[in-house]
Amino acid sequence: MSTNLYVGPNQYAKFRVIRHVMDIGILEEWPSVRLGKAFIDGLIAALPGLEEHGCSYRTPGGFVRRLREDEGTWIAHITEHVALELQCVAGNEVSFGRTRSAGEIGRYNMVYAYIHRDVGLAAGELAIKLLIHLMPEEVQQQLDYELDPEFDWDEELRSFIKHAQRHAFGPSTASLVAAAEERDVPWLRLNKYSLVQFGHGKHQQRIQATITSETKHIAVEISCDKEDTHNLLNDLGLPVPKQYMVYGPREAVRAARKIGYPVVVKPLNANHGRGVSINLDNKQDVAAAFDVAQEAGTSSAVLVESYITGFDHRMLVVGDELVAVAKRVPGHVVGDGKSTIAELIDLVNEDPRRGVGHEKVLTKLELDHQARRLMKNAGHSEETVLPEGETFYLRDTANLSTGGTAIDLTDVVHPDNRDMAIRAVRAVGLDVGGVDFLTNDISKSYKSIGGAIVEVNAAPGFRMHVAPSEGEPRDVAGKVLDMLFPPDRPRQIPIAAITGTNGKTTTSRMLAHIMKNGGHTVGLTTSDGVYVDGKQIMKGDTTGPQSAQMVLRNPTVDFAVLETARGGIVRSGLGFQSCNVGACLNVSSDHLGLGGIDTIEELARIKRIVPESATDTVVLNADDKNCLLMADYCDAEHILYVTMNREHALVKQHIDAHGKAVVLEKGMNGDMIAIYDNCTHLPVIWTHLIPATIEGKAMHNVQNAMFATAMAYSFGLDVEQIELAMKSFNTTFSQAPGRMNVFEKLPFRVILDYAHNAAAFEEITDLVDKLDTHHSKTIVVSCPGDRRDEDVAEACEILAGHYDRYILKADDNRRGRGETEIPDMMKAHLLDHGVAEDAITIIADEQEAVAHGLKTSEEGDLLLVIGDNVTRSWKQIVRYGKDEEPVVKPKKSKKKKTATAPAFADLIDSEDQLVSDDRGVRLARNEDEDGD
Repeated sequence: MSTNLYVGPNQYAKFRVIRHVMDIGILEEWPSVRLGKAFIDGLIAALPGLEEHGCSYRTPGGFVRRLREDEGTWIAHITEHVALELQCVAGNEVSFGRTRSAGEIGRYNMVYAYIHRDVGLAAGELAIKLLIHLMPEEVQQQLDYELDPEFDWDEELRSFIKHAQRHAFGPSTASLVAAAEERDVPWLRLNKYSLVQFGHGKHQQRIQATITSETKHIAVEISCDKEDTHNLLNDLGLPVPKQYMVYGPREAVRAARKIGYPVVVKPLNANHGRGVSINLDNKQDVAAAFDVAQEAGTSSAVLVESYITGFDHRMLVVGDELVAVAKRVPGHVVGDGKSTIAELIDLVNEDPRRGVGHEKVLTKLELDHQARRLMKNAGHSEETVLPEGETFYLRDTANLSTGGTAIDLTDVVHPDNRDMAIRAVRAVGLDVGGVDFLTNDISKSYKSIGGAIVEVNAAPGFRMHVAPSEGEPRDVAGKVLDMLFPPDRPRQIPIAAITGTNGKTTTSRMLAHIMKNGGHTVGLTTSDGVYVDGKQIMKGDTTGPQSAQMVLRNPTVDFAVLETARGGIVRSGLGFQSCNVGACLNVSSDHLGLGGIDTIEELARIKRIVPESATDTVVLNADDKNCLLMADYCDAEHILYVTMNREHALVKQHIDAHGKAVVLEKGMNGDMIAIYDNCTHLPVIWTHLIPATIEGKAMHNVQNAMFATAMAYSFGLDVEQIELAMKSFNTTFSQAPGRMNVFEKLPFRVILDYAHNAAAFEEITDLVDKLDTHHSKTIVVSCPGDRRDEDVAEACEILAGHYDRYILKADDNRRGRGETEIPDMMKAHLLDHGVAEDAITIIADEQEAVAHGLKTSEEGDLLLVIGDNVTRSWKQIVRYGKDEEPVVKPKKSKKKKTATAPAFADLIDSEDQLVSDDRGVRLARNEDEDGD
């Protein structure tokens, strides 16, 4: 079984999903009805929630109907539903699933949604384990699977839920993430726990649990030190109990006498009620409670304070506003005159709202040491039968995490109590704080009936407010999001996403250059690295989702340009939920036969995911039918077409209908890039004024410039800004390694490029043909070993007849091919297309092939090196002749080509890029990479 974990929109859904490619083998012969009634009944007994799954019937019970009726359904489909239900049982509500044949009999694509990766993956593993243990023995014996003889489903499920809780968000963080999604605030999980980023780039805010980016460290420190908090509030005249800090049990007893019994003993710094003992009325209990408190805290100091009677209320303050109040009741049972305490606990735990830990809105009661201590103090045991109506508390404190319940009282709080809570949180300095206030009646002023603040908490839990046991749930998480992102504060940076077969990197670099000139700090991902504000921060192919998230997490970036390649989408989906402007430059044959993508149409569907994610504008190549068809699937507000054909019928209709387009127009001075918007004609720039086009000759870079223009205009830049930036767009090898880099310091010109598909070969060859001042043209070339034989043949057909000499090599990584298989194949195809045999040389090793090309080139020649390891090849080129004199032969007359150049197909953009530096003309080119 192979697995893909998709982190964003993908070919299966617009959200996170897991795909397992399952080969069910002999189970293809065992659909659910043949596995038998015991199998089906056992499955439903293990996971009763499956009865609510609608499946293809779209009504509750539909899935069970599929299991039982007709021929039944197969194990891959069943696994999908079990994996979904397991996540729901663990508190991760998901419902999307899809299982389809993967072509071969018994092989399936099984896809299901997830919220947390580790939970989703563990659900799939446990689903398979459960289903195999439920199968008839005769089936089990035929499977290559080692059964666990001690398999206990209840224990497995309990263990899974605890595992899920360790990896899933806690209830507070989960509520904040849900509030963010409701407000279209993007979020990213930054670790395996509760650290989450809301928003992108420079506008981001972070939370950890309910600590926010705006929470002051000193305020947290004060709140964690209960003595400091007590003294601070006391000095401001706020109601607090009497309190002493002690360091030993004898000192604790003396403090209790000073205060007067009963007292409370608690750690100086702890949370969730750990180590707190209340209503202590003798020195023995105080001394014992000291040891418990000291063990639960991280300090040797312990607090002894007066015991305030009254109900425990949590008052939540967010940004100087009291947003929720809950009365907390410790975990307890109520006698019925016939059941033991142990039996009453079991009855309480049958409440479907109770679960393990934070699994559900309430936590199950446990008979632990604290409960047994309280029973012992009351003269009870587990077998004690409580009188009907008698309440027995199993906890000293009212925390929900220990089985307590919460009653919402937000609407009845007295104004004095409201002001008191706000003053207390403000005094500590927290932006989000929880005040623990004891009073008999929260609806009456503490000034008249008494009461006291016993704690002010940083990182207060939200569970009691978002899902109270009684009363109205409160959107406290929404209040936090509204505080972090008020209406006048942006929550995300503009995102431009660019895909296509060729041209992505050049277009991305052009757009980044334009936006940087416009005053933005741009984060850029390309196939050769990640750049922030023009500086490379990471090398490598960075066109996948992880690199995109690297840019979106950078706190200095205020504009993102994300080159997005096929490979990253196929493996992991997009690294962002949506972009403002998405562009597809072209779709041509490349990487076919890899990753399950076998046809141009399938490749187009993958690349279509980028424009589908755009919310504002989709930019499409009107000269590419596969791009044009994408328009029907996009929901963006605007579609902007790019065409090099002024007479394009569809684009003319689009313009007449007040649509937007970027068009290449012919003029007396050359070609002009022009924008049409709402029937307004806006000339932008003559193409020969863009250095990257070599005076307008490199048409692929003309088209790239048109796409960059279209996207920049979609982000609100005016034509003057675009024109000025285009005139200054330059690259060097250090900026764009292996993208048509030209070296002019030898007697002959050398161009290094990393073309790797037929469309790229056609574009670079077209440009080389236009550079007709050279005496002889030599190409050092190969094709990647993982390309299909027909792709190699097409590449050779394009190259044949355009060069005087062909030096055929192999890439360092043969990718499953033989040592000279690719160059031998290329030679045969070139010969078939009329290239003379004496014009072809095979040197499999790239370094040796490049060296041979350099040594045999003469003054006035052109040497085109299609490199694999471009850095190594570039070093060979620039160092050539420094240790030995280059071979320079006398000038010679221009040779006649050995074959007639074939007619070109319709122009398909590549990523050729031409610019100038102080040494002369320099070219750069990019390719379609696989993504990280």
